[in-house]
Amino acid sequence: MHTMKQNKLTFNILNSLLLFFVLTGANMSFAQSEAQEMMGKLNFMVGEWFGTSTSFKNDSILKQVPAQQSINYKLDSNLITIDLKSEALQLHTVIYFDEKEQKYYYNPFYINGAGKYDAEFKEGRLIVWPNKNTRFIFQLTSKGDFQEYGENLVDGKWIKYFEDNFKGAPMK
Repeated sequence: MHTMKQNKLTFNILNSLLLFFVLTGANMSFAQSEAQEMMGKLNFMVGEWFGTSTSFKNDSILKQVPAQQSINYKLDSNLITIDLKSEALQLHTVIYFDEKEQKYYYNPFYINGAGKYDAEFKEGRLIVWPNKNTRFIFQLTSKGDFQEYGENLVDGKWIKYFEDNFKGAPMK
């Protein structure tokens, strides 16, 4: 009898441990990493977007061309890629959140080079800082369209030098 009680106790303990590991493993597989959570804030950008890219000089339109962007999550939502095509520019960009440094990075790849810029998510917008006097802002308009624009700081005032306005099919 003593052996039967021990076997039953051992069996119950093993079943309990197995259940614990199965449930813990299941919870771990559904848990988001901090990077995935931070990248989720950029969900408003993801989609197929079509519109116009406009460059400015001294408050006048310098050039206006059709443009399209494909913005997608990659690697289990740990990064976002942007593929921009227009007559004026072709660009592939990778955006990710570095958990160790607690910041976003914006990595554009051009035909003739690449960059790595700090970025921040603030007030529902992604703001990219190529340097302290230049910024790119990504946001949704009040109509739900996607917009990005670039500004230079001149004499204490932010001056817009390009603006891309897109309509499309956001992928939520």
